[in-house]
Amino acid sequence: MIRRLLFLILLVFVLKGALAQLVTVQADYNSLGDCIFSATNNAKVPMYLQINFGDLENTTFNEPLPYIKRLTTGYNSLFTLQRDLDADVPRFNYEINTFRSNPTSDIDFDFPYLLPFKEGESVQFFDVKNIDGFWGTEGLKSWYAVGFKTISGTSVYASRTGIVAEIVGKSRTGDSRYWYHTWKNSITLLQPDGTLSCYHNVVCDPDKLGVGQKVFAGQKIGEVAAGSKELILLIYHDSLSASKPLSFVIPQFVVSSDGKSVILNSNAPYTIFHPKRIKGLEMTKREKRKYLEKSE
Repeated sequence: MIRRLLFLILLVFVLKGALAQLVTVQADYNSLGDCIFSATNNAKVPMYLQINFGDLENTTFNEPLPYIKRLTTGYNSLFTLQRDLDADVPRFNYEINTFRSNPTSDIDFDFPYLLPFKEGESVQFFDVKNIDGFWGTEGLKSWYAVGFKTISGTSVYASRTGIVAEIVGKSRTGDSRYWYHTWKNSITLLQPDGTLSCYHNVVCDPDKLGVGQKVFAGQKIGEVAAGSKELILLIYHDSLSASKPLSFVIPQFVVSSDGKSVILNSNAPYTIFHPKRIKGLEMTKREKRKYLEKSE
């Protein structure tokens, strides 16, 4: 137990260090003496950057606080520290933090999530008692997860539009500094509001799904892993609080053809509906024409 706890604590610190390497920040002075900030995101998926300034001289930082910026992959323009009139060039010190999700995400708690199975079928919800192995129960004072009773081989669909952030099979490989969590057989999506959704006990065809790929609500992302009898879904995001590294979302799921959504309970099976209106909520007009009209 002690070795496990030490590993998980180390993993948290290593993750924070790794993220700083994925994102680089540059400050360049122009001919007017202003300082122009930019950032490069070397990851395959969007990241979130926080910059904290101290000892500002000869300038004023006019951006909203806390300063959190969503970084697309590659180069990102940030802001300019303008030199005060009749003053020397801006002087300052700053520190950066980087996150895989938005720590100040504006959550719509009424957002209608799709049940992550084939439309027309039914599924039984169950109360998840623990999420051991996800982050380490010792490190999370509070959490929430949604559980579904199922069988191996069952098709799994995205509950909401997102970008594939991580795919893990029956074993974890590669540098642990770049892991989103420690679960195996999982698919993690970055959703439009900056939250992450992790589907546990799911495997996929690597030729059909890859990191950085955009998937839409109601699109098949994989199948329940061999030997698994449950699918667990966590929706969460990073926190600015050092004592609470993650914040979790209690989602509402669509339970009727007209898009009515509720917080699930374990009383009875739910019939699965994927209304076209819900699937198209976070699609562009072009995406609707390409994916929704094609399915008619």
